[in-house]
Amino acid sequence: MRLRFRFLGVLCLAILPELLPAADGGPTLLIDADNRASISLDGDWHVIVDPYDNGYYDFRMQLRADGYFLNEKKGTTNKLIEYDFAKSAPLKVPGDWNSQRDSLFFYEGTVWYEKDFQYQRKPRTRTFLHVGAANYVAQVFVNGKKACEHEGGFTPFDCEVTTLVKDGDNFVVIHVNDQRTRDGVPTLNTDWWNYGGLTRDVSLIETPESFVDDYSLQLQRTDASTIAGWVHVVGARAAAVTIKIPELNVTRNATTDAQGKATFSFKATNLQPWSPGSPKLYAVEIDVGDDHLKDSIGFRTVEVQGDNILLNGKPVFLRGVSIHAEAPYRSGRAWSQQDAETLLGWARELGVNFVRLAHYPHDERMTRLADRMGIMVWSEVPVYWMIEWGNPATLANATSQLHEMIRRDRNKASVVLWSVANETPNTPVRLAFLKSLIATARAEDSSRLLTAALLVTTSPESRDGIRTKVIDDPLGEYLDVLGCNEYIGWYEGTPDLAARTRWESKYNKPLIMSEFGGDARFGLHGAPDQRWTEEYQENIYRQQIAMLKQIPFLRGLSPWILMDFRSPRRTLPEIQDFYNRKGLVSNEGQKKKAFFVLQEYYNSLAAKPN
Repeated sequence: MRLRFRFLGVLCLAILPELLPAADGGPTLLIDADNRASISLDGDWHVIVDPYDNGYYDFRMQLRADGYFLNEKKGTTNKLIEYDFAKSAPLKVPGDWNSQRDSLFFYEGTVWYEKDFQYQRKPRTRTFLHVGAANYVAQVFVNGKKACEHEGGFTPFDCEVTTLVKDGDNFVVIHVNDQRTRDGVPTLNTDWWNYGGLTRDVSLIETPESFVDDYSLQLQRTDASTIAGWVHVVGARAAAVTIKIPELNVTRNATTDAQGKATFSFKATNLQPWSPGSPKLYAVEIDVGDDHLKDSIGFRTVEVQGDNILLNGKPVFLRGVSIHAEAPYRSGRAWSQQDAETLLGWARELGVNFVRLAHYPHDERMTRLADRMGIMVWSEVPVYWMIEWGNPATLANATSQLHEMIRRDRNKASVVLWSVANETPNTPVRLAFLKSLIATARAEDSSRLLTAALLVTTSPESRDGIRTKVIDDPLGEYLDVLGCNEYIGWYEGTPDLAARTRWESKYNKPLIMSEFGGDARFGLHGAPDQRWTEEYQENIYRQQIAMLKQIPFLRGLSPWILMDFRSPRRTLPEIQDFYNRKGLVSNEGQKKKAFFVLQEYYNSLAAKPN
């Protein structure tokens, strides 16, 4: 039996970011959390693996009153206690449990995490427990009292624990369950490993009683010298807010309204816009009373004009690659600065100016580093394949994850595209679901472009063997940029089929070929028509590039994928061994022959003006 935490109220939080953290223990999300002073709780956590959820249920499947989180752990009770965190083996946090213990490699279910910590409370201070990601549902308890719960495996959340922490000894217990469910986002079936656990950093964050929980500053498309936005403050009425950008000699003041929001609009002369060739970031300071925030923000515009994508008013071609959050070399969920530097370093070596971070929000270190490196980003929520399109709770869940993704990264110049879905079926109920997500995204951030990875219609072959792929998904009407996944040469025919394929679109919009490619085991060689070899994958890329050059409305590509990644669907012994082998780089960091084919093409594009 799987314990589920469903809360429709999360939809309200997604739509109304000005709401305070819920009084009943609902989570909030502190933007710019990685730039706030914090107390790290990373490291060893004691864990109890609980496949039957006995921490919640007794043998009658009734909720029990002596769950793992309620015991004070100090031997003050004479009750029968059948667990002991102190004697239980640890796991590293951040980290997934699958790659840390062989016995948990395939495990899906509940793991209870526990950590002791010392703390000294401060006057006029609020304390939050920050979780970078917990896959998939989590409940947080501090000193035996519930702090909050959260659903969604790839977005951060913050539990206010001001009234729960005490001076001296404290302990936190987090119940994490990663079982896949039909009504989840993602749903039961995916093509990546379901890494469970506290997969990103955990920390304590302190704020003043009145503090900034969210803000947005964007360069205006209509005037490239104007920066506009807002700052939201909780815990104060009519708060005075100051924004400073010292390098631009900007200091602006405003007062929050009844909803806690202060709006800004000001000229920024001599502004250097952010771009891949010049990823300029500015130090930004926000002051509200005792709260002082600092961030590094780039300013740029991105828009669509006909079938062109414009960056800072000029057409740009997105030379990209897709990336999963799979850790290079060690495998498991990627989370560290070194992971980000390795993955984006390989992408840069490939010649990219763009990456698709699939199929869920990646660790914030990736978007921070992309800001500094000048790499544009496609970021998406895990609305993937078939989910429960008609289920209001599933929509609420997807909306919450979309909100949390946007809220975390809305001030990252590198993020130019929000994606609402990948390879979803063309049905009326799905269209209604995704239109709702699109409306939410536009309401929360009108400065970026919206996309989704679509499937297409293929016409029968003509007498001379030519067939046409038509982009006609009705979702395309509501997107700014069309994404398209196709696997000519791997799931569809052989590589030479690309030469007999033409492309049409129902929409006058730019297209990014968001996936294409084929599997190859590094070091396996053979003829160009022999599957699984590096030569076959190389042949696919050569044929694909020739075809792609003929699509007049193509404005970018992100082939699948930068690096091999684990997937339970990929079982072929001695070839896959639970890895999707479509990577241009092996999971051991070895570059396959197709890497250099794409690198040559990207270098030729980079040498030409847009």
